[in-house]
Amino acid sequence: MTLIKQKQGSNKPLRALGLMSGTSLDGVDAAIIETDGVEIFSHGPVRSVPYEPEFRARLREVLGKRGAPGNLIADFTRLQADFVLALLAANNLSTDEIDLIGFHGQTIFHDPKNRVTVQIGDGEMMAELTGIDTVAEFRHDDVAAGGEGAPLAPLYHQALARDLDGPLAVLNLGGVGNVTYIDGETVLAFDTGPANALMDDWILRHNGAPFDEGGRIAASGKADEAVLAKLLDHPYFDLKPPKSLDRDQFDVAKAISWLGLENGAATLLHFTSETIRRALPHLPGKPARWLLTGGGRKNPALVEAIKAVVNVPVEPVEAVGWRGDDLEAEAFAFLAVRSRRGFPLSLPTTTGVPEPMTGGHFYPAPSGARATA
Repeated sequence: MTLIKQKQGSNKPLRALGLMSGTSLDGVDAAIIETDGVEIFSHGPVRSVPYEPEFRARLREVLGKRGAPGNLIADFTRLQADFVLALLAANNLSTDEIDLIGFHGQTIFHDPKNRVTVQIGDGEMMAELTGIDTVAEFRHDDVAAGGEGAPLAPLYHQALARDLDGPLAVLNLGGVGNVTYIDGETVLAFDTGPANALMDDWILRHNGAPFDEGGRIAASGKADEAVLAKLLDHPYFDLKPPKSLDRDQFDVAKAISWLGLENGAATLLHFTSETIRRALPHLPGKPARWLLTGGGRKNPALVEAIKAVVNVPVEPVEAVGWRGDDLEAEAFAFLAVRSRRGFPLSLPTTTGVPEPMTGGHFYPAPSGARATA
């Protein structure tokens, strides 16, 4: 499925595999696409696997820290490398048939104001274990140059949306929410606020489930308006974009600690939807349509709350043929190719970087036999 009708560049297409482990800590996604870094020529196999509870707990222990134990980094990388090889084996593909891996890693700390962002994962080890050239550390150059380092998927959203009427908003509801506004060549992006992370943490703390499946717990409760107003009284929402968040930047534990399971879940769900309302004045125009991606698009209660806020058609990205479960993994496959070609990964209007910025660190496979650019 080719979604862009733009003249192909002089560089040949590459088959790239993207890996994404998001701030929701639910697991790892992998997706294969064929692209020259401008056009997307085909979408290949995908695979997702949840983290085992014990491993997820190990990741939670290092959230908010500027580093992680070497054994965790090695285990994280090995798990994802094994996942890559399993995906290839399941689809009768050899490592020689993949030109490049885009290895995002796991964000554990993000403080762009102080020019620090930390994603664990060893790109060199990934290349050694898989025998496939790897690009990692996508956010570092942007943050070092004064950008927010996030979000990084907007240029992929723009590439996919070439044939769609605008203005259009793509809303990613992962652990943190982020929006991409697209109108022709105009693209603006920023983090809207917490999405699933706070809700997931609340549910895990109170009944041991990893998330509120179908939003049923939140739907059975009632949002506390006073608490909601307090949560929304945060300076972040008045900041002009581009702007980004760390997963744990909002500490709501004290504010909602006295609420029961259902009312707490409802309050956090409406907090997420109200952050979208607070984002609307920052957009260049009113989107005619919102497309939802990320795990939150599967939460009917959250989707209905967002519909009430934006008051225009709201649909999952599958409505336009995109793969919502795999979009971020696809994005890092796309960005890996752009990195190797020296194309920008971020713009002043997507991360606030002073000028269009490429990025990523290249780790060649040990054989060094294959040229990928």
